[in-house]
Amino acid sequence: MGCGQQRSAWVSSMGRSFESVRMGVKDVSSRWLKASKALKKEDQIYGQMLAEMARKHSSEAFYALDDPLEAAVFSVLVEILKEMDEPDHNSSSK
Repeated sequence: MGCGQQRSAWVSSMGRSFESVRMGVKDVSSRWLKASKALKKEDQIYGQMLAEMARKHSSEAFYALDDPLEAAVFSVLVEILKEMDEPDHNSSSK
């Protein structure tokens, strides 16, 4: 589904505005959580972590991003960078 098709799918038949990014991120996160159950047992925790990370910064991303998937990925990337910047992570990787 292309971006234009996706956006038009978010518009209701009554002419209401687009689905909120917050709800879209919640939907993406829920799908990622469901998909993580299909992973190998030892990888499932990482899928769950990604789903949780997707929700952490979604509110801040609403102002700059109008695509829920982009907001979810942005949020996950921020969390990964934060974890990489933590002192525990830096000392254990040396």
